[in-house]
Amino acid sequence: MKRCLRLALWLLLPAELILVGCLLGGVPVSSGILLVVESVVVCLVVAELILLSRVFRRARRSGLDRAAACRAGLREVVPEPLRRLIGHETRAMVSLALWVARRRHGVRAGDHAVAYAGAQASTMFLLTFAVLVETVVLALLIPWPVVHLVVLVLDLYGVLFVLATHAACVVRPHVVGADGALRVRYGAFFDLRVSAEQVAQARIERGYPTSGPIQVDDEGVLTLSVGNQTSLVVELTEPVPVVRPLGRRETVRVLRFHADDPRAALVQLTASMPR
Repeated sequence: MKRCLRLALWLLLPAELILVGCLLGGVPVSSGILLVVESVVVCLVVAELILLSRVFRRARRSGLDRAAACRAGLREVVPEPLRRLIGHETRAMVSLALWVARRRHGVRAGDHAVAYAGAQASTMFLLTFAVLVETVVLALLIPWPVVHLVVLVLDLYGVLFVLATHAACVVRPHVVGADGALRVRYGAFFDLRVSAEQVAQARIERGYPTSGPIQVDDEGVLTLSVGNQTSLVVELTEPVPVVRPLGRRETVRVLRFHADDPRAALVQLTASMPR
């Protein structure tokens, strides 16, 4: 059972990555595709929970406490890339609640929040509308009550996931800390902190990358594009480690990212830099 689940998880992973990449890039995704992928995810999660409970009980019998047994079970049952994807999706859903409550994550008193979600807002709302239309159409076409209910619930979850992806970008802005530290984020998928001493210089520089929203090239340049654009460049005094969304570790020396108001962000950042 364990081998079959792992094989299914590795087969599902590319599909989930493609789905997330399309949503972040504003590419329309059929509600039917969302339905299939998320249905498989639900089935696999149930199977994983059953297997995890077995591993947990075995770890408890070996003498581990509850927390250690849970960690051991997760490491044994769920591959790291999938654990991280589940974590990203969970944080996105939490972000949706923060968005409704008009709260922001990780912005303390004295910090300056740097918004970046505006560049993709219209695209994401149009995508949400398109998915809603497809949901209504499918609801009208499916005649069987039970299947109709299942499809409707999963389709609505797909709509919720699209909104949560955008909400995560709204409530998790970049942050210039009161101490000059810089926190660069991309929704629920990426989070990097650098201290004020690690920032060498910053400038406004427009870029229009054609690759995915989160990229690191061979020269150590991290690109976080929103709506296929960047507006700020920050050079660092030394290489800093970064963790890609699926867990890959790399080092970067230059940060390229987007800000809705790059001039205001640059003023805050340069004012906090060590003289």
